[in-house]
Amino acid sequence: MTVRLSHTPAVQRFFEQASGLDNDQGSPRMKTVVQRVLTDAIKIIEDLRISPEEFWKAVNYLNDLGSRQEAGLLVAGLGLEHYLDLLMDAEDEAAELAGGTPRTIEGPLYVAGAPLSKHEARLDDGQDAGTVLFMQGRVLDTDGQPVAGAIVDVWHANTAGTYSYFDASQSEFNLRRRIETDAMGRYHFRSIVPSGYGCPPDGPTQHLLDQLGRHGQRPAHIHFFISAPQHRHLTTQINLAGDEYLHDDFAYATRDELIADIHFFDEGAEGRAQDYNGRFAEITFDFHLQRTDEAKAQQRLERMRALEG
Repeated sequence: MTVRLSHTPAVQRFFEQASGLDNDQGSPRMKTVVQRVLTDAIKIIEDLRISPEEFWKAVNYLNDLGSRQEAGLLVAGLGLEHYLDLLMDAEDEAAELAGGTPRTIEGPLYVAGAPLSKHEARLDDGQDAGTVLFMQGRVLDTDGQPVAGAIVDVWHANTAGTYSYFDASQSEFNLRRRIETDAMGRYHFRSIVPSGYGCPPDGPTQHLLDQLGRHGQRPAHIHFFISAPQHRHLTTQINLAGDEYLHDDFAYATRDELIADIHFFDEGAEGRAQDYNGRFAEITFDFHLQRTDEAKAQQRLERMRALEG
């Protein structure tokens, strides 16, 4: 027999008290959110007949998730971060804000304060033997006009699928730079072709994905923040065409408009044109920004990030 208490006045009053709704201190917004979380949680317990053993397994899972610092990984893997993008897309459509390069998830691995360069930069420190990558393009508005002085903030993984700062074996700000576009909106950088990666196989995110019958792999990709005065900030990433997981990204970040063709060249004339004589790869990708006078829209979303603040 299933016993249900969540609808009773006594239980409702109990969780109002637990949420602080019976006092005039604290944050009204937080009280509303916590009350909703608590009332929805007890309905889940009742509807799915969650046992005390299952309840405490969930508590222990949250402890493990926090100790491994994988909460950002989990919300991507469960599609919640992608859902926020879908919600913002729908809000833009309702407000008739159209055009521009699509947004996609930021992920949890941005580090603030990367070195700033004019027009071009080298991202890698030369310690990774990966294939050299040359990437260039332009930052334009939705009318195709160049955006001079835009900041292209770029970061990506190495050939082992790890990121500097979070991987202590890499040098400071390796594979991370900020590049200011020239008068024609152009940017250019040299780096290495990144690899895709998977969730730590012994971590809580992959443990949950295993129980869902899902893998935890991401295709090779490159992250970007693109910003400029009087233009909407863009958080996005490109996925590299041809990757095994291109359309099976566990984080749901692939969007067709963000698939970048990557071309590989052996030693030859093209390499010499890039002042490089070995095998290399090349990507050309333009970003299009929407114009706005709204100051908040010109800034990236507020959230906790490494070295920011």
